[in-house]
Amino acid sequence: MKQTFIFALIFSVTFSPGLFVSVHAQENVSNDWKLTTAGKVRQLIVNRGRFSENANNAGYPGLIGCEYPPNSMEEHIHGTGIWFGGVNTEGERLVSVGAGNNSSDELWPTEAPWDTVWVVNKGDTVDIGGVDEDGNDDYYWPGYTAVSDQDLISRYNDYKILDPSLGGSGADPHTPMYLEVIETVYTWANPPLDEIIIYTFHVIPQRFEIQEVYIAWQNVGRIGNINQNPRADDRSLYFPDRSMLAFEDGPGGTDGDAIGAVGFRYFLPDGLERTDVNWTYTHGSNEMAKGLDEDRYNSMSSGMVMENQQAYDGVMANLSVGPFDIPLGDTLTFRIAQILGEGLEGVLENSATVAGLVEHDFRVPSAPPSPTVEVETSSKEVHLSWHPTEENNPEDYQDPNRADGAEQPFEGYKIYKSTQSPDGPWKPLYIADISGNEYGPNTGLTYEYTDTGLLNNTEYYYSVTTFSKPDTAFPWPQMESSVYANQITAVPGPASPETVGEVAVVPNPYRGDIAYHEYDPPWEKSPRGRSWMEQDRKIQFINLPARCEIKIYTPAGDYIKTIKHDDPNKGYEDWNLTSYVEQAIASGLYVYTVEDLNTGKIQVGKFVIIK
Repeated sequence: MKQTFIFALIFSVTFSPGLFVSVHAQENVSNDWKLTTAGKVRQLIVNRGRFSENANNAGYPGLIGCEYPPNSMEEHIHGTGIWFGGVNTEGERLVSVGAGNNSSDELWPTEAPWDTVWVVNKGDTVDIGGVDEDGNDDYYWPGYTAVSDQDLISRYNDYKILDPSLGGSGADPHTPMYLEVIETVYTWANPPLDEIIIYTFHVIPQRFEIQEVYIAWQNVGRIGNINQNPRADDRSLYFPDRSMLAFEDGPGGTDGDAIGAVGFRYFLPDGLERTDVNWTYTHGSNEMAKGLDEDRYNSMSSGMVMENQQAYDGVMANLSVGPFDIPLGDTLTFRIAQILGEGLEGVLENSATVAGLVEHDFRVPSAPPSPTVEVETSSKEVHLSWHPTEENNPEDYQDPNRADGAEQPFEGYKIYKSTQSPDGPWKPLYIADISGNEYGPNTGLTYEYTDTGLLNNTEYYYSVTTFSKPDTAFPWPQMESSVYANQITAVPGPASPETVGEVAVVPNPYRGDIAYHEYDPPWEKSPRGRSWMEQDRKIQFINLPARCEIKIYTPAGDYIKTIKHDDPNKGYEDWNLTSYVEQAIASGLYVYTVEDLNTGKIQVGKFVIIK
């Protein structure tokens, strides 16, 4: 049965007649992207109603749309976007698409420079929007205060006709419903919420009432290591009692056994029960994949509920819900939780946690603020120090969301280290916590830590987090600040010598049959998002004076490369074994000279490359 609801207007919406003179695609829209970093999920967020990789024109340089856990290179979504279907005052059945298979993008931000992806961290309040060149106020969410540990906010609309310059195919016209959408994304740093992302969509008609509205989420099963091209061995499942669409990877296959699974759980507007609306679950080849709005709308509103997929064949699946009416001047608000976990069992467990989170209106305890950390390096050592300050004192923080009303929720500090990357994996080094209570090892509070026995001229990654006492009146564990909130890259090494004389090359000889990128810490690294390649090879010139110039030759005197060095705090330079024309060098003996640009003194040396 059709449901009609009036939803309270939560934003100030004004109509400008000039705004709709032309609805052609704008060529200079403010495409933007961010990655969620608070918890265990690295989710791509763009201001276009889509959530998977290949976000056209967003400038996103990576390959993964949803990586879980961090640094695993494991993808979980593909062709993922939000869809809005509705009937306008002319009786036309229309659909506006964020993303999907065989579908062009139809949701876009404006040209305003503030229509980007805003990031607001726990405890911060900002005015979201801006003032245009004519002085017109466009603060669409003044006084926004973060709800989670890391909120991301964006605004987009469907005011446009498809244009190939904006990533569309141009093959089929798009008739807008004149919807504006304000999207918020909530993420948390601590278990059990660090595997959960919650999207809230505020849908605002800008020109006329939209009737018979249906909301759909489309995704293609594509779970597995991105370097193994995961495809065609996933399946979708629908859990009606949880209002959730889920995807899990099939066992084995070319992409191996995935760590995670993913689910998308709907939370309806206030006052609605699951049985008050119609649900449609379809998978495989269906009308939603086609370009005609009427076919898409009919599929979204059909009420068909297919049986769960039995075969792991990785096809597209959709879950849609409706109908709703949105009068002009009102707002339809609903939520979709993206839930990760270790396998389907982990997703189902986290799904129950999400329900409690929404029921309690996101009022959960939080971790103390992260401390301010200073770092000093010396030969084979990294020294970390942190101290409470008047501006940032984690030990005095208060948490109004704790059920036990603890006067001092703060309990201690944890020190972490990674030898691989800023994304981890992280190894705990030490815990410094309040002594004389029942929590933790009671080591006592300290404010410094020295890590020794390190390799010089090598990157190490550190973080100092804070953690709280558990909430004794509600089943929340100790809350810990994000390891990514104040991570530091440190490179131990000796100070630069006064001049040349002790310059050396490491490794010497360089051997191509050794997998240096598999060392711990890795000697060679590739950029995030791809595997090691030939151009990632590396030798290092060490013991360099503050200002010098390195030149490399063959024994016959053929010029190979010049490397300039100008840094009194860094006594080394890396070289990727490519010539000045960016060609990989061959095996053989090479000669180098190092000229101290301050003294004019020159050192000559040799090294060997064996591939």
